[in-house]
Amino acid sequence: MNGGRKSTGRFGIVDLGSNSVRLVVYAAAARSPVLVFNEKVLCGLGRTLSSTGRLDPKGIDRAIDAIKRFVALREQIGIKTLIIAATAAVRDAEDGPEFIARIEKICGFKINLISGEEEARLSAQGVLSGIPDADGVVGDLGGASLELVGVSGGKRLGIGSTLPIGPLRIIDQSKNNLVAAEAIVDKALKGLDVLKENQGKRLYVVGGAWRNLARIHMAQRHYPIHVLHEYVIPARDAADLAKLIEKLGPKTLAQIPDISERRIDTLPFGALVLERVIAAMRAKEVVVSAYGLREGILFDRLDKRTQAKDPLIEGCRDLASRLSRFPEHGDELTPWTAPLFRDEVLGETLNQARLRHAACILADIGWYVHPDYRAHHSLTQILLAPFSGVDHSGRLFLARVGYHRHEGRGEPELIGNLAGILTETENYRAMVLGLALRLAFTLCAATTGMLPKTRLEVTKTTVTLVVPRRYESLLGEVVQRRLAALARAVDRKGEMRVGR
Repeated sequence: MNGGRKSTGRFGIVDLGSNSVRLVVYAAAARSPVLVFNEKVLCGLGRTLSSTGRLDPKGIDRAIDAIKRFVALREQIGIKTLIIAATAAVRDAEDGPEFIARIEKICGFKINLISGEEEARLSAQGVLSGIPDADGVVGDLGGASLELVGVSGGKRLGIGSTLPIGPLRIIDQSKNNLVAAEAIVDKALKGLDVLKENQGKRLYVVGGAWRNLARIHMAQRHYPIHVLHEYVIPARDAADLAKLIEKLGPKTLAQIPDISERRIDTLPFGALVLERVIAAMRAKEVVVSAYGLREGILFDRLDKRTQAKDPLIEGCRDLASRLSRFPEHGDELTPWTAPLFRDEVLGETLNQARLRHAACILADIGWYVHPDYRAHHSLTQILLAPFSGVDHSGRLFLARVGYHRHEGRGEPELIGNLAGILTETENYRAMVLGLALRLAFTLCAATTGMLPKTRLEVTKTTVTLVVPRRYESLLGEVVQRRLAALARAVDRKGEMRVGR
């Protein structure tokens, strides 16, 4: 939809879904979109769709009120581009055209009624924009439908499938009976090519009901990184949790933290759909995506050059532009630290080089807090930042680099139990890079322009800091000490040389 048309200024999307109506506002249509406002109203438009063929009357009233507020917020927030997108319930309901006419009268422009095929495409595109290496099946569960589409190599495979098995619709169709609902779901999933062709791969899940299940799994594990994007659940764990949720009554579900009251009735049915999809494709793992339809719509607005950018690097640049003294420092630090990671020294894969680049961009985001707190502040800031394009182990690597850049060789008192997320080798690499950044910032006094005139030379026995004669006076005691610490970390001797 509107592919290739670039938008500037604040970019807003109203998602007229079958269960919720949500306004999401981004700072701009960018490769790593920055969320500035997010409001959701659970309306249940699709609650009566199966039994009556029409939108739920109470849901219509709630949705109209929400749209009125969201349109009023356009001027208040300063939204330059606003898109209203309607999905399964509205496109399938007999009174969908009438409802659309009412919405268009309120907002004063045409809304986008998205077809099932287009919804599958946009959901897959949204997931790929945040997880470019996704390989498996994207499943986007809305209130009235489930979209399934294969993805691999950064591309969507085929047109995907749209199935009428969203929780609201199967609650209505099964008369709120989970046994009857299971038969409905299994019939819809039977023989689907997208599931047969991706046996044993990952299932990438989108949708509020499934995100709630992931939150429950996090709580069960006391998992300390409260970031849903790219949170991975073994398929067996996800299926077992889904079966447990199916058995729990409303009173028990209401006692679970972070579960909205208005989702309690739909959660067991969302869990049922997840469990049956996992079984049908024999999924290896379930991966949560915070990106979906809305991000797919936004991605459509970007030009090809912007679409091709790395979302992690762009996200790091955005954060550094807000928090660092000199955001351009990352472009100096990346080549400066490279000699430590040549094949004959520590070596690095393409992904490790990418993470090193990201860490260099983020190296100064903690400068403005009290010196005693910079290390832990940088660690938590990076650990919980709204990045995409990075899994949780990569996120922790970046966070540890931020810690060691301020604290040296010390071991952080990590948030909760993070043992096992990173290997010993990756923990070591993070420490070495942090020590290198610590040396670099001391040498250049956190200013730009000087560092590229210096260099590190690494041999089998030494790490040598080479500085032009005009900067010889900068080789003070603290620089020597930090060079020595870096050299010891890679089992070498630190030396300084004045040269060209």
